[in-house]
Amino acid sequence: MKKLDWYIAKKFLLTFFAFILLVVVIVIIFDISEKIDDFVKNHAPIKEIIFDYFLNFVPYFINMFSPLFVFISVIFFTSQLASNTEFIAMLSGGISYARILVPYLACAVLIGLVSLFLSLYVIPPANVGRVQFEVKYIHHHNKFKRKDIHYQIAPGQFVYVESYSAWNNTAYKFTLESIENNRIKSKLTADSAAWDSTTSSWRLKNWFIRDYTSGLQDHIRSGAQMDTTIALTVDDFYRNEKTVEALSQRQLNQLIETQKMRGDSNVMYAQIEKHNRFAMSFSAIILTIMGVCISSRKKRGATGWNIGIGIALAFSYILFMRFSQMFVYTGTLPAAVALWMPNFLYALIAVYLYKHAQK
Repeated sequence: MKKLDWYIAKKFLLTFFAFILLVVVIVIIFDISEKIDDFVKNHAPIKEIIFDYFLNFVPYFINMFSPLFVFISVIFFTSQLASNTEFIAMLSGGISYARILVPYLACAVLIGLVSLFLSLYVIPPANVGRVQFEVKYIHHHNKFKRKDIHYQIAPGQFVYVESYSAWNNTAYKFTLESIENNRIKSKLTADSAAWDSTTSSWRLKNWFIRDYTSGLQDHIRSGAQMDTTIALTVDDFYRNEKTVEALSQRQLNQLIETQKMRGDSNVMYAQIEKHNRFAMSFSAIILTIMGVCISSRKKRGATGWNIGIGIALAFSYILFMRFSQMFVYTGTLPAAVALWMPNFLYALIAVYLYKHAQK
């Protein structure tokens, strides 16, 4: 790298980390003021607040909004370079616009790779403690309840639960059907199925089994209580957009395969999380190109004006990223298309701005 490359890279990274530090401090202050009542009411220990919540919340927040920090940082220091006529001096010295972009892109790729590393290996285990803290002291999961649940837990095995209560981890109106060659073999019904964490099994109450035969007579069995082990655990009733954030990439892929096989509608949360980890990291490159092209021209009041435009574009990008998830929730688009659509659209905008900036 040349001296100019180091100069731009130093400006980029120092501004980026300065914005992160400033915003994180502000966010922590506002987060404490918002949740202080929950902390006090639920008697959250100071040690858990600091180590289980905020130390795990900070990397999660930084990574989630790193595209915004990258964009604003590029806008801010590039506008200063343009105001000080440094950009004009670079171009007058025979350096092409594309060559000036090299240190910008190098820093953007570095930030994107760090963000991807955090998303895949650091933040998921950190989210375990953060999510557990939120469940325990902020959002109580015992109010969680589901109805009319249909699962295919294994090839040919289908479970139906009329309702599930998180108060006592019990499924009511439990049904297990076994189907072979498009023909039902047996049907198990029970008034309730309570989860036994010591044996990792379900305790059925008032159960009734009907084995269907090829003849005219079926075999019927019944009883007051029975323990059974199936490919369904109590954790399957708590899968949502929060719990998938605590899964590693391997666990996420396994969960997607399992939920697809079961026909679980909650698979969309895992699919969104999987593609969002890669799409957010890649966005740093696109927003960096856009930021340089917007702020590299010298004009009166450029810094404030460019920062205003930059913030508007950055927030519109993040809003679009969030809005694109609605296409997955409604089943309009696959997660792979919906989550990468903002990057594709803003990449076209970046190409247009780049061609226009060279003039």
